[in-house]
Amino acid sequence: MSSTTIGVTPKPYDWRILAILVAAILVSVILVTPYTLSLQAATLKNTPLPLPLSILLPIQWIQTTILYGILAAIGLWVAGRIGLGLPFLESWLAGRPAWERVRRFVGPAMLAGALAGVAILVLDGVVFAGPLQAEIQRLGLNTSEAPALAAPAWQGFLASFYGGITEEILLRLFVLSLLAWLGGFVSHTADGRPSLAVLWIANILAAILFGLGHLPATAAAGLPLDALVITRAVLLNGLGGLVFGWFYWTFGLEAAMVSHFTADIVLHVIAPLLAGR
Repeated sequence: MSSTTIGVTPKPYDWRILAILVAAILVSVILVTPYTLSLQAATLKNTPLPLPLSILLPIQWIQTTILYGILAAIGLWVAGRIGLGLPFLESWLAGRPAWERVRRFVGPAMLAGALAGVAILVLDGVVFAGPLQAEIQRLGLNTSEAPALAAPAWQGFLASFYGGITEEILLRLFVLSLLAWLGGFVSHTADGRPSLAVLWIANILAAILFGLGHLPATAAAGLPLDALVITRAVLLNGLGGLVFGWFYWTFGLEAAMVSHFTADIVLHVIAPLLAGR
């Protein structure tokens, strides 16, 4: 169905939800700091800083929170116009917490997130590890001391909150919602929501951006940003992004957050522990 308007009745904008999301962003940005410092250890060691870290870090926390808070505000506005958002949080703030909805999604979201994490590890080991190692040897690179390859599990645990909260706000609430809203002007259902095809296209595009967003961390590990590395980042991280996106439009952003957090626990906590870190 095609038209120039979308017929979903916009949800009233709830500033309390935005305040909660902004607070969650700030907490997650602080929690991810040890992991980020590990990734940037070599750069920090060789690059003079304009300010001491004790001053620079709080400034970065505030700047990041403001930026992502603005994107969260836009995402909430857009999501409310296509029937998406945070339904459990909305019900809780309304005094009628929909615990039945949570019971419906929490198990499947955790299971899907864990399976996505395992699938990413298996694909990385089976498909990409060999060619990547061969390329590293061919280029004469030394990544044996790359901090991103040896981040301890406790840092990965703290970083998982950033992935589950802030990355979902950015990639699903903002990016996927915006793309779906725009696509809904081209194709939407009888009740005015973006069509399933539009949702999947938006999900795929958001997943690709999610994969590309991991390239800075890959570069910090000392790897070249060539076709192999970029393909690896897009496919592996995009796989998880597709799962999280489906949970977002099916159950709400809370479900996507749970699934993403669980996947990160597998990738950044369980895997390092099994590797002895």
